[in-house]
Amino acid sequence: MRIVHLAHSNQNGTSTNGKTPVAVLTIAALGVVFGDIGTSPLYAFKEAFSGPHGLHLTEASVLAVLSMMFWSITLIVSLKYVSIVLRFDNHGEGGILALLALASRLTRDRPQLAWTVGVLGIFGASLFFGDAIITPAISVLSAVEGMSVATPTFERWVVPLTIAILVGLFAIQSRGTGAVGRLFGPITVLWFVVLATLGVMSIAQTPSVLAALDPRYALGFAARSPGLTFLVLGAVFLALTGAEALYADMGHFGPVPIRVAWFGLVFPSLMLNYFGQGALALRDPAAMKNPFYLLAPQELLMPMVLLATAATVIASQATISGAFSVTQQASRLGYLPRLPTRHTSETERGQIYIPQVNWTMLVLVILLVLAFKSSSAIASAYGIAVSGTMVLTTALIAIVTVTMRRKPNPLFLALLAVIGLVELVFFAANAAKFADGGWFPLACGLALFVMLTTWKTAQTVLAAHAAGRRVPVEDFPKLFGPEIPRVPGTAVYLSADPNSVPTVLMHNLKHNKVLHERVVFLAIVDADVPRVPNLERAELNVIVPGSVYQATLHYGFMESPDVPKALALFKRLALDVEPAQATFFLGKSTIARAAKRGLFTWRRELFRWMQRNSPAAAESFKLPPERVVELGTRITL
Repeated sequence: MRIVHLAHSNQNGTSTNGKTPVAVLTIAALGVVFGDIGTSPLYAFKEAFSGPHGLHLTEASVLAVLSMMFWSITLIVSLKYVSIVLRFDNHGEGGILALLALASRLTRDRPQLAWTVGVLGIFGASLFFGDAIITPAISVLSAVEGMSVATPTFERWVVPLTIAILVGLFAIQSRGTGAVGRLFGPITVLWFVVLATLGVMSIAQTPSVLAALDPRYALGFAARSPGLTFLVLGAVFLALTGAEALYADMGHFGPVPIRVAWFGLVFPSLMLNYFGQGALALRDPAAMKNPFYLLAPQELLMPMVLLATAATVIASQATISGAFSVTQQASRLGYLPRLPTRHTSETERGQIYIPQVNWTMLVLVILLVLAFKSSSAIASAYGIAVSGTMVLTTALIAIVTVTMRRKPNPLFLALLAVIGLVELVFFAANAAKFADGGWFPLACGLALFVMLTTWKTAQTVLAAHAAGRRVPVEDFPKLFGPEIPRVPGTAVYLSADPNSVPTVLMHNLKHNKVLHERVVFLAIVDADVPRVPNLERAELNVIVPGSVYQATLHYGFMESPDVPKALALFKRLALDVEPAQATFFLGKSTIARAAKRGLFTWRRELFRWMQRNSPAAAESFKLPPERVVELGTRITL
């Protein structure tokens, strides 16, 4: 007998009657989604004319760079992400791992394509972490560098102050962004208004800079100097970093507020500021030392530094939160062990905190600042990871489009091909900076990719091994009859497979030769959707009335299981399990050391190391520690 639990609440257990007004969501989106791309004016235009690949400052080069920036942002951000990619959601959620889950579901019957989809999605997510490490470093460092523009004596304090701000930023992550989050939107609105105002003031003095809106300036420069154009595209791409956040944060705000914020404020403000910096460069070539801060009047320089620092902290906060979300998604999809995750807000579902990720990122970010010491040096490392993720996102969008429709629109596919080609050019241009620092995000991404795929592969091997000893739950009463002694109490056996008897029960019987009076097989099933509402979370299958039950809890890949809390869902079904009185049995399978070393023995050892350093399942499921019994097995391959 199967009983499906019914509940009258959403996934958070709150009422779904009211809706947040679009205006409120738009302000909130400004404070989270656009922090990264909104702080790009601090360094993007300047980098096109500095560093080892910078252009000589001439009117033609200034107009060409501005034209490239305008049309790149229009094509990649406005057209691709805001107009197209936001339509490809997985039950309301965005981001490359949500897209991976959607594509995997659509290609389930095509193993080779499904394998390709998995590789593309996981490598894209791995590259995201490389970007997440660089963004706080370059953003905060570029803002603090404004002090040296105001007073050169502050120059030696730039790196120490940057590290202090970063330490403070990561230290407060455990408290969440609840109270501070309400300030993010208004501060970001002020930031974009200031960007637009400074840009308009400068353009008014040199209106000829608006000629760069003509794409022929970019195309003509590319035709005359293809080599220089290719190299400068790495700097132009800095104006696009943060575009992936538009998609990743869609689930928190929805596509409409993001589109309203982008076209209503962010896009025009960015372009006005970039063109304002270009106008300043045409009037005063010496201003290219730091054209962003020199747009402001001298008396407003320090307030601008403070505002820019606040904006970069917000941009960094959004990236750090994104890293937490991607880690949680990877864990729920089976590419990482379950990591301790704390929800820092009762109302905002996306506000989570993962200590291991937080402190690892802090160490890497500080090492990055100490190694590169300036935003210009870090800019050489920036872009390659983001451009790679963009290419992979476009590829997954194309795969989803082809598999969803029997006859996909050829014009749409042609447009995706053009966008993908442009992104490949940007990736190649950023790859040219490999020796100057571009290796760093690639190394981070590659290391994480190896870890993700190693964990997934090992878990697949362990699952296949367990499947060979599978006993269907329906056969349980036949195999384990009344001759087995029963002891008082309730035993909850956790398993990943709701259709088979948990392996840990077999081991318990083998060694202890008894069963509890009431036995519950509890399966935690990972769904390939972001969240599962309570209406669909719990199922109950009565195997032996009053004695043996098969319970199933479904969780989306952006949720953290809480077994004691979820057990309350079964009370309406006449199954009352009190966590403080029950005994929870957990099984842990490990892979034995290789008898002979081979080409991929290191991956086996890597998995063993990851498993040893992973949090216990009891901690991940929030089980009461004094009520947990763990039985382990070792598998020889």
